Amino acid sequence: MVSEMDPIASIKKEYINELVAQEKREDDRAFDEHRNIKIIPNYIKKAEGSAYVELGDTKVIVGVKYDAGKPFADIPNQGVMTTSAEFAPMASPEFESGPPGENAIELARVVDRGIRESEAIDTKKLCIIPGEKVYIVFVDIQILDNCGNLIDACGIAAITALLTARMPVYDKDGNPTEEMVPLPLNKIPITCTMVKVNNKLLLDPALDEEKVLDSRITVSTDDDGNIVAMQKGTGGSFKLEEIMEAVKISKEQGKKIREIIKNSIKEEESG
Repeated sequence: MVSEMDPIASIKKEYINELVAQEKREDDRAFDEHRNIKIIPNYIKKAEGSAYVELGDTKVIVGVKYDAGKPFADIPNQGVMTTSAEFAPMASPEFESGPPGENAIELARVVDRGIRESEAIDTKKLCIIPGEKVYIVFVDIQILDNCGNLIDACGIAAITALLTARMPVYDKDGNPTEEMVPLPLNKIPITCTMVKVNNKLLLDPALDEEKVLDSRITVSTDDDGNIVAMQKGTGGSFKLEEIMEAVKISKEQGKKIREIIKNSIKEEESG
């Protein structure tokens, strides 16, 4: 939200609102169009899985690592996934060093929820010894350059990293072997984030659009077009028809992004 005490931000808000009223955006995209997406799978060779993603000028890296530990008491036969995000000061003048702040925690939770609620990972296949030892999958998000819409960039990077991930095979006694197998994935959930500016929904907000938004909504869908997660951010509100429009856009864009991810992995494997 723009502070009334910030004249420069107020001028920017007025400018963007005027553009939206004319059905335009600063970068000439359509309201329902993502910026250019670039994906490099297996970007970190020492990680069990990884991906580098550019969404416009926003740049992120996600790495996947494994450990073995005790399962949760209520799900003794299922593995665990945990997601974290680090906002390095080099990525934005607004980021500070130290423990994860509110925005980093929210980002990790939204990305995590889209994957978890879609049941993309077959967590039952992550059980090593029932009730004693399971795989713990760590999804680590690193922000390199924040130019808006970290949620979608990190969501794309996270699922791509998981798709490329390999995990060690354990023997019947719970000891790791040298054999590696793919992480058991069933689906490719995609998160699509839109902001409401001047009563219009803008997909994939650039940084300036984020700074003047009235509200934000993220919709995650799976391969079958099912809504698996939804998150409203900041203040403001959405009408029912606006939510339905956000869902429609997310389903359409989800199909396109899945193909981009699949093609990027094919190219990396063949290259």
